[in-house]
Amino acid sequence: MDPAHDIRTGQAPPALSRSAFSARYQARFFDPRFRAEQAAIERLEEIAWRNYCDARKAPLTEPAGDAFADPAYELSVEWKQARERLLAAQQRQRDPATRSRVLVVCSSPRNDGTCPGEVSKTWRLAIVTREVLQAESVEVDLLDLSRLSSDFDLRIHPCKGCVSTAQPLCHWPCSCYPNHELGQVNDWMNEIYERWTAAHGIVLLAPVHWYMASSPMKLMMDRLVCADGGNADPTSTHGKNVAEAKALELRGWGYPKHLRGRAYGVVVHGDVAGFESTRRALCDWLDWMGLIDAGPMARLDRSIGYYQPYATSHAALDRDSGVQEETRNVARAVAQAVAAIRAGVSLAPDSGLMPPRPK
Repeated sequence: MDPAHDIRTGQAPPALSRSAFSARYQARFFDPRFRAEQAAIERLEEIAWRNYCDARKAPLTEPAGDAFADPAYELSVEWKQARERLLAAQQRQRDPATRSRVLVVCSSPRNDGTCPGEVSKTWRLAIVTREVLQAESVEVDLLDLSRLSSDFDLRIHPCKGCVSTAQPLCHWPCSCYPNHELGQVNDWMNEIYERWTAAHGIVLLAPVHWYMASSPMKLMMDRLVCADGGNADPTSTHGKNVAEAKALELRGWGYPKHLRGRAYGVVVHGDVAGFESTRRALCDWLDWMGLIDAGPMARLDRSIGYYQPYATSHAALDRDSGVQEETRNVARAVAQAVAAIRAGVSLAPDSGLMPPRPK
């Protein structure tokens, strides 16, 4: 089959009309305090409209250079800078002289700067995790995804599913954002990619939201798809050229796992149900990406305040010394696994086997 003849189209909606674009743009300035600058806002809107019409996704580009398949291809300056940070982070991570580093991810969307005005139980367990890792002389990078709810205009934009068109179309790091044509900026993922890359181990702490992971966690997970098989050379597909990407995959693609070999632990908590299935899903995802679990004690799911009022859930955590100590064991297990992996001890008995279906 010729991949150039197997591209399905017809779903995209029509472009916004000028009036619809104006309404969407002006909504950012609803606050009456902006009214004194209405003329300036309209001038900026006109520039944004022209950028939208001209599909000006990446306004600053430069030739890719000799490290790429097509050195003359114009790559986004922002993407190249993100790539350079990832390469530097990977170099630090592989340097045996560096301290062991664990990324601790608090995936609750709540903190005391959001509308509830109270920290989450996930945050409290993340602090417990950090304390144990630091006591083990591990450097801790605490990633608090609740900042998506409390920081000004900080985003994790949704994954567009490029990988489902062809794996090489999914670039590592993601090249879908920023998209200045659509105002899709302030995307947090380039920093998050760097933090995952720099880590020797990962601990995910997750509340259950409607039988599954929270929305900040899921946004991060989806955007990490490029770490599993992603294409580190966008010039090989000349950006988002679908036919080229399909042909490249069909010629044979290695599906590189850019984060493989890092140790992981998972702590999932809920109040009634869903914590077991969420823990399994998170562990399955990390396994698939080639991370290595730190043992049975590093995979924890528990209820806190089972069928008790939400209003007393922090008190329930105070009383639950068991779940606190189990969380400490997750941290200890990951610290031990990181030390073993860095010492050259294989924790994965099947590490020398090649999958017959690498996707």
